[in-house]
Amino acid sequence: MDKIIISPSKYVQGENAIAAIAGYVKPYGQNPMVIADDFVTGLVGETTAHSFIEANMQFSMELFGGECSRQEIDRLQVKIDDDHNDVIIGIGGGKTLDTAKAIGFYKKIPVVVVPTIASTDAPTSALAVLYTPTGQFDQYLMIPTMVIMDTTIIAKAPVRLLVAGMGDALSTYFEARANAASGKPTMAGGAPTLSAQALAKLCYETLLADGLKAKIAVENNLPSKAVMNIIEANTYLSGIGFESSGLAAAHAIHNGLTQLEEAHHLFHGEKVAFGTLVQLALENAPLEEINTVLNFCHQVGLPTNLFDLGVKEIDLNKLMDVAIASCAEGETIHNMPFTVTPEAVVSAILTAHTLGLKK
Repeated sequence: MDKIIISPSKYVQGENAIAAIAGYVKPYGQNPMVIADDFVTGLVGETTAHSFIEANMQFSMELFGGECSRQEIDRLQVKIDDDHNDVIIGIGGGKTLDTAKAIGFYKKIPVVVVPTIASTDAPTSALAVLYTPTGQFDQYLMIPTMVIMDTTIIAKAPVRLLVAGMGDALSTYFEARANAASGKPTMAGGAPTLSAQALAKLCYETLLADGLKAKIAVENNLPSKAVMNIIEANTYLSGIGFESSGLAAAHAIHNGLTQLEEAHHLFHGEKVAFGTLVQLALENAPLEEINTVLNFCHQVGLPTNLFDLGVKEIDLNKLMDVAIASCAEGETIHNMPFTVTPEAVVSAILTAHTLGLKK
């Protein structure tokens, strides 16, 4: 199996980077279509438009409806002028960015993503996650992108979003480790490289070193070195780390948890954090390691048990539905270095839940 590392064609991270967006986009296309939701349009629409006007570039802006679904993708594709629009830009959260990636995939045009939050590693991933209109996992698509991270905007977002990004990034090292042990192909379609595995480990180490400090700074609306490090960990280190080192149980558990209606209010990374604990229980990781992860989750405020996810009563039938969805054919849980059954997943969920109740 060939070793493969995949990454954005360009990654830009800096203060007020969006003010220079036209210069970054111009090599990719002269007539971009920009998608953003209503809130983000109000936040950065004027700055974005000014940059393109100053660069004498034609552009169009469309409102994103809120869910990265086939229906929304189809609706926005109709807005594209095939004779003129030659690049798609998504500005906002993960679902906006993934919608832009999907449009680029179907229209075969370059994609530029501009996150306004650091809640997942979606920005640096070629992966787009599609959901049904009701929020259940649908499928993956893959297309490479350019990423512009405006840290001024991201650091001002609600602290819960930054913490959710830490939850998503938390799984990177453990899924990479499991995937390497199993020898299964990564999301990039090959074997992991040493550099990708090193980035996955650095991601975990950065979270432990700077996660709590970054949370405190953002809670007080203040910048810090820790905040900049965590933005990089949540996006670049996690994005390259997972995509070129592999996914395993944690993200499959996340996909399974979308079966629980009571958990739909949670952010992606919050569910992935619990999925990481489930993966550690599933592989019977040392209790010392599990406690390190639990302590980190408690420090920054990530869910560690089913009650934190919104579950009111433990229902084994519902947990089996989660487990069956997690073990569906083609799910990344089969990248674990041993055979995984729905029964084993239910057991691991209950183990993680019980350990996570103790603070």
